[in-house]
Amino acid sequence: MIDMLLRYLSYGFVRNALIVGCLVALCSSVLGVSLVLRRYSMIGDGLSHVAFGAIAVATVAGMAPLAFSVPVVVLSAILLLRISDSSRISGDSAIAMISSGALALGVCVISVSGGVNSDISSYMFGSINAMSRSDVILAISLSAAVLIIYLLFFNRIFAVTFDESFSGATGIKTKAYKMLIATVSGLTVVVGMRVMGALLISALIIFPALTSMRLFKSFRAVVLSSAVISVLCSFGGIMAACFFDLPTGAAIVVLNGILFLLSLAVSRFV
Repeated sequence: MIDMLLRYLSYGFVRNALIVGCLVALCSSVLGVSLVLRRYSMIGDGLSHVAFGAIAVATVAGMAPLAFSVPVVVLSAILLLRISDSSRISGDSAIAMISSGALALGVCVISVSGGVNSDISSYMFGSINAMSRSDVILAISLSAAVLIIYLLFFNRIFAVTFDESFSGATGIKTKAYKMLIATVSGLTVVVGMRVMGALLISALIIFPALTSMRLFKSFRAVVLSSAVISVLCSFGGIMAACFFDLPTGAAIVVLNGILFLLSLAVSRFV
């Protein structure tokens, strides 16, 4: 078993997948705590559908999919949050409207171009073989930006997450920080599409946060626990994908689901 693990780790594409997978897991898990507590957890699912539509358009047009998707997904994240704050349209309706529209656009573009090819399929469900050098560099850069932003504004993000009204009364620009959370969430979704797949990336936002909330009470403990759980599941899922020839994103989500069920059992006795 150890020999097989070392053999797989000697392959460059596996190391690339592990680097990007763990960085994405770290970013999505810390952001996921705030999104789940703010009841914006489904924003990840909505953005993943937007990302799929953007990737389909970019692939057919011959553009770099990730580079094209970054501004599209970030702008969509900001738009989703602004619509959610509107009294006329509820948050879940806004997510359903934008995500279904983007997904429909992607399906139409793919259909016109001749159907799903292997490249688009890897973006949909994730693939450890799909990480190019440019993808890894872009993923590391965006992940570093997300983590730096989160650490720099951790206290304000914490305040806005728990009590937006009080935070606004103390002088914190709550709308600006909500836009910041939306922006880094969009970046995380784009970064994770190669490993997790556009249709599964939202699970990394939801599962680790919910698992940690079953085990810990303080915000800082939940964030740290969520990060550890997410990184371990990503590492384990990627290696399981290598050993058993499974889709990478699906393997990672299954491990997260198992840990969540275990946390439900543990929380009953704690």
